[in-house]
Amino acid sequence: MIPHQATAVAIGGRALLIEGPPGSGKSSLALALIDRGAQLVGDDSLMLEPRDGRLFARPHPETTGLLEVRNLGLIPLPVCESASIALVLRLDRDAPRFVEAADRVEQLGLDLPLLRLWPDSPVLAIKAELALGRFGLA
Repeated sequence: MIPHQATAVAIGGRALLIEGPPGSGKSSLALALIDRGAQLVGDDSLMLEPRDGRLFARPHPETTGLLEVRNLGLIPLPVCESASIALVLRLDRDAPRFVEAADRVEQLGLDLPLLRLWPDSPVLAIKAELALGRFGLA
């Protein structure tokens, strides 16, 4: 297992790995997805583990069950102990307007679908859920 700076939530047992620069909205997207039924895996720091040809995200032991909510601080939440990463979302202000297929990214020798999303969308959580359904691994 190796540490990785990102945020992850589980939706239907599949993890969205949310990446982006500091202040890009990773935790805010996670909070919006949790409000829509997702479960926190980890915020800002995760442990990644390859297993059976899949990459799993686990909470980092030092931040398990904590989500940083800007202006409120660290909020304790229930946590998913492990979920297979189905899609990497990268918050990127230069994300393309139209996407026919997900890009690919390698993590710990495993190939994952990657989708870049514009972080300032008022419907970012809905887009993230749609992206998981359209481009995420089964």
